[in-house]
Amino acid sequence: MIGGRDRSLLARLAQELARDPQVRVLRTVGNEQAPSLVVVEMTTAHAQALKRRLGPQVVIEPDNPLTPLGSGPQSQSTENGDPMAEKEKGENGKSRARSAKSKPQPNAQPVDSESVKKRQPAEGIEARLQRYMLAAKSPMQLMGAGMAEQPVSPAALHQMLQEDSRVQVVRRLQPARATLFSTAVAVPEIVVAEMDVEYARMLRQQLPQVQIERDRLLTLAKSTPTIDTVHAEPLLTPLGLQTTISFLVQDAAATPLRDATIHVMGTAGRFQAVTGNDGRAQVTLFGDTPQSVQSVLVMPAHGHWNWRMDRPALSPTRDNVVTLRKLSDTFTGFPAQQMFGWGQRAMRLDQLSPTFRGAGVKIAVIDSGADIQHPDLRNQVAAGKDLVDRKPNGWTVDAIRHGSHCSGIITAEDNGQGIFGFATEAEMHICKIFPGGYESDLIEALDYCIDKQIDVVNLSMGMLGYNNLIADKINDARTLGVACIVAAGNTAGPVNFPGNMPTVLTVAAIGKVGTYPADSGHAAEALQPNGDGYFSARFTCLGPEIDVCAPGVAILSTVPGGYASWDGTSQAAPHVTGLAALVLAHREEFHNEYRSRDHRRVDRLFEVLKASCVPVELGDPNRTGRGMPDAIRVFEPVPSGMVPAPGGQADLEQLLKKLLESGLIPAGTVAPQHHLIPAQASPSATGPATTPAGEHPVSTGVQGALARLDREMYAAGLAGHGPDPLA
Repeated sequence: MIGGRDRSLLARLAQELARDPQVRVLRTVGNEQAPSLVVVEMTTAHAQALKRRLGPQVVIEPDNPLTPLGSGPQSQSTENGDPMAEKEKGENGKSRARSAKSKPQPNAQPVDSESVKKRQPAEGIEARLQRYMLAAKSPMQLMGAGMAEQPVSPAALHQMLQEDSRVQVVRRLQPARATLFSTAVAVPEIVVAEMDVEYARMLRQQLPQVQIERDRLLTLAKSTPTIDTVHAEPLLTPLGLQTTISFLVQDAAATPLRDATIHVMGTAGRFQAVTGNDGRAQVTLFGDTPQSVQSVLVMPAHGHWNWRMDRPALSPTRDNVVTLRKLSDTFTGFPAQQMFGWGQRAMRLDQLSPTFRGAGVKIAVIDSGADIQHPDLRNQVAAGKDLVDRKPNGWTVDAIRHGSHCSGIITAEDNGQGIFGFATEAEMHICKIFPGGYESDLIEALDYCIDKQIDVVNLSMGMLGYNNLIADKINDARTLGVACIVAAGNTAGPVNFPGNMPTVLTVAAIGKVGTYPADSGHAAEALQPNGDGYFSARFTCLGPEIDVCAPGVAILSTVPGGYASWDGTSQAAPHVTGLAALVLAHREEFHNEYRSRDHRRVDRLFEVLKASCVPVELGDPNRTGRGMPDAIRVFEPVPSGMVPAPGGQADLEQLLKKLLESGLIPAGTVAPQHHLIPAQASPSATGPATTPAGEHPVSTGVQGALARLDREMYAAGLAGHGPDPLA
């Protein structure tokens, strides 16, 4: 089967193959002038050659016969069932080890280890290649850095990497079409490639004209159980100690609950298992005993509250029974009776006019997909893109349920059941990058948002390392009117990237006493509450980068199969994203003065959201920012320029002065510059700011100085991130 996005190319290819004596064309699927698929017969060698010649322009897959589930073992022509690929191929056709993103064979049968040994010779374990993003620096960037080297064209860079035997080219990322007409494009074409770290370091030294960044796996900003060392027992456990504990998870009627995840936190680590149809699961502890277990957390798939117990008395000889409460025991009539979540009520969404529904605004959730079969999401999602498995409708499959939960908070349908979303009539888009997505996939998702003219992007994710290419892409998006609202992160430390960027709106998580059962895991996330019952979540990241806070503990929303109550800054950010959509749709100035898609529109949106905040006094503004946005106050008058725009010239010059005075930057490191940051229009200006094409708003000299400060802070244990592994 030969397919691809370019149907005119497929039509020409079908004609070419029809003339090839080594190929038999069986049929074309779809319009003959623009087919969606060409089905042919040819030898494996011919197919491999065709695949190498055409590269990523087309997809060539074996057209295997279908077999019903439960049938006998299938004969396989190769060890992985794909006669065309003994090993996964890079774009340049060179073999490389199959990655974790390799597709499993749908009808594969279990194989015993002895038969595997017969088919596969034993091999030593080698280190994986690292994935990188490479982009040619623009002439303006080279000039700003004082480099005399000639710039490299994107095409020449790609060809050079293709021909390099030590590099495996994975793919090319073209800039969004909308940025081709922009005056402030910071991110050019990117080549994603794999190589060992030493070779990447050498390339960086030999090619200063090329920007090289690690392409790391992405992580969610969802709260996960952690080991509380305060509870550690002073027990000595022998090496190799192994204990199995059985659990039975059920509801109050003794009905077994399947797909519940059991987390056991011990002194040696965290162990987990998932219940089967009978509600049972066995957790094997390594290096821990039942007496050294600190806590047990049970997370149901849906429909029930989670449950946690510290210092549980566990038996290794019988089932340890956990009984979960139904959500409907707390919320009368739910889900048949529709309800506002406590977070929406805290932000006064329930007091807003029901005519405010966000019509005309486009929202994108860059996450793990969304279950569009869910009753509250069935009619709410307009389109999407799968950037992990690259399947046409792969974004509608949400295996880890995270994207569905975020989407429900933003846009759950007003259909008389389940929950209310903030912006029920907004146009919703889904970009799937979890699980298994890379940072380059995030860049491609942001390009999707630019191309589709998305107004607000929800980013419920966090990374510990800074990535300049992602930062530049987010700045590109802002320049073109795309606002990014970002979760602060759940590591209880400094704000994660990209939440630590000044051009996004960063959201921390708060909770409220009385919104969850006392024996739930939510209770463990509560720090000292204030007089109104609000508290900062134990897991939330904090720092001066926090712009606002929002409800992020015991948040009820949609998941495949029903509803679930979760914690995380991942849940806090969608509250603000949904409210931002209402502001853009129903605040008059965004249809007049701030109608143009530029950075002024984004900055004004953030200004209005911050100005609407009700202060949440918890003793530390680094945990709450300006406070919690309010759905009523957000439509009140807000003077222009009330909130300073990020990245001001004077602030940066003052910072550099302090760095020089403190000795963190040697004298002469940063050359005097009259315009470290290009002048930007004030919020009341009439047009977008202009930045030379390809030039980052901050000069290379300033970036280097700030990077050194970041490393100094990291070394001192204050904040910041570790050094660049290629530096």
